[in-house]
Amino acid sequence: MPLLDRVQKDMVVAMKAKDELRLGAIRMLKAALMKHKVDSMKELDESAEMQVMNSLIKQRKEAADMFRKGGRQELAEKEEAELKVIEGYMPASATEEDIEAAIAAAITETGITSLKQMGVVMKATQAKLTGKRVDGKSLSEKVRSKLS
Repeated sequence: MPLLDRVQKDMVVAMKAKDELRLGAIRMLKAALMKHKVDSMKELDESAEMQVMNSLIKQRKEAADMFRKGGRQELAEKEEAELKVIEGYMPASATEEDIEAAIAAAITETGITSLKQMGVVMKATQAKLTGKRVDGKSLSEKVRSKLS
């Protein structure tokens, strides 16, 4: 089932259950997906959906951090609850073993050992981890440690 259809179905369920927090997060997700669809003028594919959801997840994490720094604990908790709803639509995260294996395979494949060409290794590693959720920052740190 396409993600937009699943989101629409879940939105109806949240409305019937009067689950305001979940409903708000689902509406935000649907709005972001629809905006991307309209802006790009083509149907959403899996990578575009992932890109939109990753940006929403990043926004929620940053907002929660800022609210915590500002002493607004209740708003930080609201952002984190929305984050959990959005993450529910994401595919499973890659395990540490998957990440290590992908990095090793990418380094072997490309033959690169220099930190100057880290981008090539990152691109090859991300290609191997397609369909799994990976934090780019932590992946970058792991690739950097393998190359240095």
